[in-house]
Amino acid sequence: WFSGDDVYMSNENERQEYVLNENGIIFVGNARYIEARGWYYGQFQDLLNICLTMLDLSLYYRQDPAMDVSRRGDPKYVGRVISSMINGNDNDNGVLLGKWQGSFHSHENPSRWDGSVVILKKWRQDNYRPVQYGQCWVFAGVMCTVLRCLGIPTRLVSNFNSAHDVDRNLSIDKYYDSSGRSLNLSKDSTWDYHVWNESWFIRPDLGRSYSGWQVLDATPQEQSRG
Repeated sequence: WFSGDDVYMSNENERQEYVLNENGIIFVGNARYIEARGWYYGQFQDLLNICLTMLDLSLYYRQDPAMDVSRRGDPKYVGRVISSMINGNDNDNGVLLGKWQGSFHSHENPSRWDGSVVILKKWRQDNYRPVQYGQCWVFAGVMCTVLRCLGIPTRLVSNFNSAHDVDRNLSIDKYYDSSGRSLNLSKDSTWDYHVWNESWFIRPDLGRSYSGWQVLDATPQEQSRG
């Protein structure tokens, strides 16, 4: 609400939606069948200490506590730390472990989650061991909760027919022989959908034209260029 803040959002309706709203809808499925799932963010449900502990457990804090604490007023920095801590793939006590295939019988099937509060509280109760299991919309839902709890306006974005470019040429390549038959030569693929977050803050490091919605993705990432 304060106009001098890096996360200042002038539109009251947007503040009500992207800061204060504890309930939302996440769109999943595929381009021909889009499903709307209800999600309880619950950012005001006694989660602040959990979110602050998340910052203290991060590799950023462990490597340089003084530097980390000094930058916690920078939403750009906090967004990067939280996007790393939402997933547990970096051995950093992250919140959720991802799984996309195989059996889920010994732990929670990602499709069963319908809110962030139970996940975050289970993470704390289990002594900050990653909760099993999450997929992209679950990572995004929990990320939205944490960032809103910390005062950063945040929303979810669902993209259908989501390009997965493997060779970094910014295109999805398909190969055919002279008869028009498809050749299985490319490792590029197109996912049914992907869900990530956008947070609202200014970018003094890049210039005024880059201020506004910033992309953050808490789903575990594949290495790029090694």
